[in-house]
Amino acid sequence: MGGWIRSALGLTLGALSFVILIFVLNPLQMLSVLVRPFSKPAFREVNRWCARFIWGLWVVMAERLVGVRVRFTGDPILKEENALVLCNHQSMADVMVLLTYAWRSARIGDMKWFVKDVVKWVPGPGWGMVFLDCIFLKRNWARDRGEIERLFGKFQAEGIPIFLVSFLEGTRKTPAKHARSVAFARQRGLYEPRHTLIPRTKGFVATMIGLRGHLDAVHDVTIAYGGPAPSLVDAFAGKVRRVDVHLRRYPVDALPTGEDELSKWAMDRYREKDELLAGHADAGTFPGPERSGPVRAWDFFRPEAARESVPLSPESTAASSPSDR
Repeated sequence: MGGWIRSALGLTLGALSFVILIFVLNPLQMLSVLVRPFSKPAFREVNRWCARFIWGLWVVMAERLVGVRVRFTGDPILKEENALVLCNHQSMADVMVLLTYAWRSARIGDMKWFVKDVVKWVPGPGWGMVFLDCIFLKRNWARDRGEIERLFGKFQAEGIPIFLVSFLEGTRKTPAKHARSVAFARQRGLYEPRHTLIPRTKGFVATMIGLRGHLDAVHDVTIAYGGPAPSLVDAFAGKVRRVDVHLRRYPVDALPTGEDELSKWAMDRYREKDELLAGHADAGTFPGPERSGPVRAWDFFRPEAARESVPLSPESTAASSPSDR
């Protein structure tokens, strides 16, 4: 398929998917409220199906239609874990990359996000996230704390599966924000990041204290694009040819329990992310073998847990060697 045809098709189907989200899935989610008084599990299952449909569709579009190759390295990808996912944040394309990870983890329907409060007013993604119990933040701890604790209690009391994504940097990395982060680090005697921002650890500490008994692990995810971070439109248009993702899995029992120790633990992980990204900038790849082949389009119609990992092809392995970059 020619590049311009792939780009036009990707953008057209991407726009169509948002139409489906706003005019089909959002109304279905609104109607699901009628079921909730009689069956909370049924209410959640309707909304989980909606999330699995639209986010799974975007994964198939990205990897099979427009040809984005997502190369996973690091720890093996485990299925159906309740996890807190920590990720560096460079652009909205990061969301698409994290969807490909959740697909492989059999958790795409169970994704929940820490997002800015204003997002809930956005038709389509924002409205949908309200029904998925995503955590909307006003960036004021005194105002956010009560709602966060309420949702954490709900997740545990009702045994709700979660794949909770948190961008601890609090915002997307830009040159201006990076300069402010470096200045902040110098003032506080912290490490000076080159490829990330200094993480905000208060939310992480609250999450680990509030959800420790419900989580299996913390998944530390580092994304590299091999150049300037693309936009979400670039991803739909097929302008992103490859994304590298490095995974580290930390069992919850291995994490400290004190607030200060948890804050330091998060700081240490983001310092490691910075070093990983520096190494990627030099070598063009993250260390370690590739962990997963591309998704299969027909798996969109199969239950998440029934999807089998796609083996790597010899061509894929050869294409990942540094000499071919």
